[in-house]
Amino acid sequence: MTNDNLKMEWPIAWSAVWVGALAALAVALIFGLAGIALGAHKVGVSLTNPRELGFGALVFSVCGSFFSFVIGAWITNKLVGYRLAEPAIIHGGVVWLVTVPMLLVLAALGAGTYFGGWYSGLAGTPAWVASHPANPNAAAIVSANALGAVAALLIGLVGSVIGGWMACGEPMSPWHKRVEQSTTARKTTF
Repeated sequence: MTNDNLKMEWPIAWSAVWVGALAALAVALIFGLAGIALGAHKVGVSLTNPRELGFGALVFSVCGSFFSFVIGAWITNKLVGYRLAEPAIIHGGVVWLVTVPMLLVLAALGAGTYFGGWYSGLAGTPAWVASHPANPNAAAIVSANALGAVAALLIGLVGSVIGGWMACGEPMSPWHKRVEQSTTARKTTF
């Protein structure tokens, strides 16, 4: 058996990845703005205590970070047309990898809070820490924001893996055994 027979390529469909990343950003923005409209997220308010974040903000942040990446990965893999779980999950992970720097740039520009309370921690030290006198809770608040951002990103990564897996059509069971297909049946054509 030669080395060429063992090699299996998984080309990345970059156009589909960009569409999925933009879809994930759009859905995250919709969830964030819905949370603001319903009063779950507080925008422009100087939080001096991390416990001021309510249960509604938690629900909108978790659902927004999860479902935005599920939808982004699902759209990507529907555009690509992979029928096997592995390349579909890889594409979902790449959607997440492309979206994270975009979220960082948007958070640095001040738009992070519009994506939900947890994504505001991506911007680093909040502007109100530098503009107000020393706050004894500032370290706890920055730490809570960073922890929330990490949680939102990891929940988004799980969502992108699940979204890619859902899009491929394989049963979502770790005990599923696939019958080997020919290479022409691995990708659907339109």
